[in-house]
Amino acid sequence: MFEPVGSKPMNKFPPSVFRNPVHFLAFGLGSGTAPVAPGTFGTLAAIPFYLLLDQLSLPLYLLAVMLAFGVGVYLCERTSKDLGVHDHGGIVWDEFVGLWITMLVAPPGWGWLLVGFLLFRLFDIWKPFPIGWLDKHVHGGLGIMLDDAVAGSFAWLLLQIAAVAWYS
Repeated sequence: MFEPVGSKPMNKFPPSVFRNPVHFLAFGLGSGTAPVAPGTFGTLAAIPFYLLLDQLSLPLYLLAVMLAFGVGVYLCERTSKDLGVHDHGGIVWDEFVGLWITMLVAPPGWGWLLVGFLLFRLFDIWKPFPIGWLDKHVHGGLGIMLDDAVAGSFAWLLLQIAAVAWYS
């Protein structure tokens, strides 16, 4: 495919994303195939699932997120090995789980969802310590999942502080 000189290459994804169920899930039901900003598109694709999870009791929400994290370790590990690329940009299951962590017991409303989304994307992109360290030093599916879980935890903390300040 022709790309103008000096442009960044578009997100290249393998055709197996739409043939292999493990790759399809790791690529966030296909959202990770976006030609630009696949992590942002993956996070957006996680929102409808968050809206469903948000209907659960807190213990069930936590259980679902823990299961999604565990399944994610497998999905990301398998897909990375199959593709021969550690943490391919299109693997966005970790963004799904990161957003779900961010939104744990978040106040209701689209405004809070937007703030949570933006905070998660900020920490996922910026990668302050220890997120960046985890990203570089913990490998395999666990490494792919862990840095986003910590980014989601940082975003969760700031979202909770903002909510307390807003409602005080």
